[in-house]
Amino acid sequence: MVDPGLRTLLIERPIVVRTYDVDFANIVHNIVFLRWLEDLRSEILVDVLPIDAILETGVTPILTRTEIDYLWPVRIGDRVLGRMWVADLSHTRWTLAAEIETGGRVCAAARQMGYFADLKTLRPVRVPEQLRRIYVLSH
Repeated sequence: MVDPGLRTLLIERPIVVRTYDVDFANIVHNIVFLRWLEDLRSEILVDVLPIDAILETGVTPILTRTEIDYLWPVRIGDRVLGRMWVADLSHTRWTLAAEIETGGRVCAAARQMGYFADLKTLRPVRVPEQLRRIYVLSH
């Protein structure tokens, strides 16, 4: 389960379950949760450091690992809420935590790890200053 401690840059977004997201038993496919995490990760930095602004500096976030605990089935018609935040930050790496919830119940808990890299070499670089500053101030 995801640590309920500090939730730096917490975002919450409604998620719509589509007909193509479910199997014959009306349960959302596991792979769909990866797409939902991608959508949340794309939005977490929008107000702080939009992806186009990061790319202009020659830096890109790279995802290296995703862990998901599937805790309860999600079905079409469920009102789903996605939540993501920065759980940890070092000089070059970050960890995002996420929950997918329906009806007040956490259906999936996830962690995604990655680093920031130079676009040309793909070698690790320091976490962008704007993100580091927000993280330090919240801790």
